Amino acid sequence: MPPSADPFIGREILDGQFRIIQKIGAGGMGAVYKASQPAMNRMVGVKILHPKLANRKDLVSRFRREARAMSHLSHPNTVRVFLYGELDDGSLYIVMEFLDGKNLNQIVRAEGPLGLERALSILIQVCGALEEAHRAGIIHRDLKPENIFLSQQGGIKDYPKVLDFGLAKVTEREMRPGSLVLTQEGMVFGTPEFMSPEQAQGKTLTPASDIYSLAIILYEALTGKLPFDSRTSMEFIQLHVMQSPIPLNSRVPGIRFPPLLEAVISRALAKNPNDRYASAADFGQALNTVLATGYAPTAGDIQAVSLPDPGTRTIIALPDGPAPPSAGKPKTAHVSDSAETVEYRSGSSAAPDKKISRRRKSKSKNGQPPLLLLAIVMVGCVCIGAIVTVLAMRFLHIYR
Repeated sequence: MPPSADPFIGREILDGQFRIIQKIGAGGMGAVYKASQPAMNRMVGVKILHPKLANRKDLVSRFRREARAMSHLSHPNTVRVFLYGELDDGSLYIVMEFLDGKNLNQIVRAEGPLGLERALSILIQVCGALEEAHRAGIIHRDLKPENIFLSQQGGIKDYPKVLDFGLAKVTEREMRPGSLVLTQEGMVFGTPEFMSPEQAQGKTLTPASDIYSLAIILYEALTGKLPFDSRTSMEFIQLHVMQSPIPLNSRVPGIRFPPLLEAVISRALAKNPNDRYASAADFGQALNTVLATGYAPTAGDIQAVSLPDPGTRTIIALPDGPAPPSAGKPKTAHVSDSAETVEYRSGSSAAPDKKISRRRKSKSKNGQPPLLLLAIVMVGCVCIGAIVTVLAMRFLHIYR
């Protein structure tokens, strides 16, 4: 066997349940392989930690943590884990569903920035996956475009799957006895470009940290650029903590986005975690509102924009005239002609209703006389007619 040959390719593992076919990815900790599972007539992905790293307690704990965290999640937009454990030679493994496609970073690099509707649709689904993880007490801590994999499932294109929970913060009840704590306060983990300010400072993390990372992922997917200009990882960390991000509509000359989207991303990128959305579900609902009402008016068209908060309504005053084209169709729509209000309902009984209200303009500004003036003229005409009639009758009476 040549020295460069991979010892796992062609190997059967777990008493012949799986046969490793080819390597499809590699990293510092190990590799990911495509394998067949004849009994189930399907392909799977097998992630294997290199045996020489078995004595690294931090890496072993991280690998086990990823497997344990992912095995507790069942959301359709989270990669499914079937098995995990240790091979005869000491190698740790995770058997997961096989995905055919590309990650978000590869797609943006190859195709350029994504369209508004496409990007929002992807991130809304990712928010659903993160909401389940957060409710289970799991914080991802390393969200980045490389960990959002897009495949095609059931005829659905751009079906995202959230990967790599290796740095996930897990609650104590999810940890096995003897697990190494990788998330203690003061330690910094993650990818600098997508790291929240509190993560960059080694503080205790909450779901708001993942929401910050998701907002940066969306920002880059839409513009092809990050919200900060930096040359080094350390500079990125400093900017996350100290500097306000470059406004979305100022990032790429000639490209404009809906002001509501800019406001939503700005809130998700707030330095203080308490100023961000309370949950991934709330962030996803805000993005869904942008998708349902999405169009890119100029700054002068927008008279008022308020951020969507749970339990409140979002009112956007738009210019008079035809309604702007929608990037996505609401599940139900109610139109009231008298109030010129379009009400969109998300379909969730717990979600607040969202309204778009178009203000009426005075018709006198459009060159037509106002209603009051018309009434005065009509009354005047009636009075003059009555007077003329009386005078005519008197004139005829005199000359008889």
